[in-house]
Amino acid sequence: MTEMTEQPPAVAMMTMLAGFQISQALYAAALLGIPDQLADGPEFPEAVAERIGAHAPSVRRLVRNLASFGVFTEHTDGTFALTPLGATLTTDGSESVRDLALTWMETHYEPFGALVHTIRTGEPAADFYYGEPFFDWLTARPDDVARFSGAMRNLTDSIKQQALLAVRLDGVTQVVDVGGADGAGLAAILPRSPDVTGIVFDLPHVVATAPELLAKHGIADRVTCVGGDFFEPLPESDAYLLSFVLHDWSDALSTQILRNVATAGGPGARLILIEMVVPPGDSPHLSKTIDLTMLGMLTGRERNEPEWRELLRGAGFRDVVVRSTPSPLSVIEARC
Repeated sequence: MTEMTEQPPAVAMMTMLAGFQISQALYAAALLGIPDQLADGPEFPEAVAERIGAHAPSVRRLVRNLASFGVFTEHTDGTFALTPLGATLTTDGSESVRDLALTWMETHYEPFGALVHTIRTGEPAADFYYGEPFFDWLTARPDDVARFSGAMRNLTDSIKQQALLAVRLDGVTQVVDVGGADGAGLAAILPRSPDVTGIVFDLPHVVATAPELLAKHGIADRVTCVGGDFFEPLPESDAYLLSFVLHDWSDALSTQILRNVATAGGPGARLILIEMVVPPGDSPHLSKTIDLTMLGMLTGRERNEPEWRELLRGAGFRDVVVRSTPSPLSVIEARC
C-alpha cells in the first residue's frame, strides 16, 4: 500500500476524490459478508463469491481494490486474506464497526451529496435531503433505528470503550446515562462500581432495547430503563453520564440539555461527558472528520477545549476538568 504522502500531489488528490468509491466498496464488502467469509483464513474470491451468491470476477476486483487500502491482503497464489483492519467489518469482531459502515452508507451517504447546500446556507444537508431533521426522519423507521443503535454500540465497543474505562464513580450512588440507547455505556462502567446503580434514559422506542444487553452483562438488577426526552425533565440523581450526546446538538440545544441535568441533579451533582476535543493545529484527528459528519447531518459540532469550557460555564457548571484518553475521546467532568 503506497502512502499518500509519497504520491505526487495530483495522484494524492485523485485518491481523495475517489473516496466515495472506497466508501461504497467497503459498504458492499460489509453488506455481502466478505470479511466474515475470510475470517477463518485465506480464500479464492471465486469461492467466496459462490458462497455469498455474487459475481466472481466482480468480487475479485472488489477485494483487490480494498487490499490496496489494507483491508485485505493478496497472496501470490491468488487467494486473499483478512487483515486486522478488515476484521473491523466482520459481524462479530471485537472491534467491529460493521453496523456503523452500513448506517453511514444507508442514511448519511446520499444526504452528503447536498453538502454544498449546507456550506452555502448553514442548513444541514440531511434536513434538505430528507425534508425534516435527521433524528425525526430516523425515529419513524424502526429498522434504521435498530441499525443506528448498533452503530452507536460499535462506537462503544471500539473507541468509546477506552474512554469509559477512564470514568471513575467514586462517591456516586446512582448515575443516569442520558441518551444511553441500549445501555452499553453503563454496561462498560457499572461492573467496576458494584455499589452504584444506574438509569438508562432515552426515547422509549430506543431504550426498549436496553434490558437484553444489561442482562447479558449481569447488571440488569442494578439498572432501571426510563423512556423520555432529554429536552424534558430528567430523573433525579447525583451523577449524569452523557456519552457522545452533546456533539449532536447546537450550543443552544446543548445548553438546554445541560440545564435539565443541573435542574434534576441540583447543586453538587456530577456531570461526566465522553466527547471528542478538537486539538489545535492541522494534524489529522477523528474529531475533524466527525465534525464534517455533524455539519452535514445535524446541528451539532465537535468542540475544542475552550469551547467546551465556555459551553459548560454558560450552562451553570464549574470545576471543569478535561482528561484525554488513549482513544480519540476525552472525559470531561464538571459539577452543577
